[in-house]
Amino acid sequence: MNAFIQQLPALIGVVIGALGSYVVVVRGERVRFRREREARWEERRLEVYAEYARTLKKSVTLTYRVASHLGNDPHPHPLTPAEAAPLMAEATAAGDPAGETLLMLGSADVVAKARVWVTALLAMERFLREGTHDPQAWQDLLQRQREGRQGYYAAVRDDLALPPGNSAAWALAPARPA
Repeated sequence: MNAFIQQLPALIGVVIGALGSYVVVVRGERVRFRREREARWEERRLEVYAEYARTLKKSVTLTYRVASHLGNDPHPHPLTPAEAAPLMAEATAAGDPAGETLLMLGSADVVAKARVWVTALLAMERFLREGTHDPQAWQDLLQRQREGRQGYYAAVRDDLALPPGNSAAWALAPARPA
């Protein structure tokens, strides 16, 4: 019994060391799992944000082309409203699922900025459906859309903790006269 009592402190030390190692490993695994899960969700949100931007940009490009046909925009590839209608419908249909996914996974700020951008796009589409020829009013709508897009991208970068990006504020040629 005396030998057991002499070995007891060493045995207690081994048990405490084993429990300590177990706690450290379990906590480390939890931290690693949490970090990996957050990284996966960040990657998924980036995919959702990019897909939404692509679908909106497709619609924006189509509005540029129709505006060019109406003499409001200098886009080099004009498109008549009749030719654009099925393409616009297709772009809108593709954007609906992307918008729903954005609502599910996007941060509140990103969703709010997306709403500003899409509202500007809807105003551009309404302008074109009315067949308006007013290059200055079109330029105002373009500026509103660009600001909406820039706000969306800034919110995405902020949500994903990305560095600031390019404003995409490129100088464009003026609209051709009608």
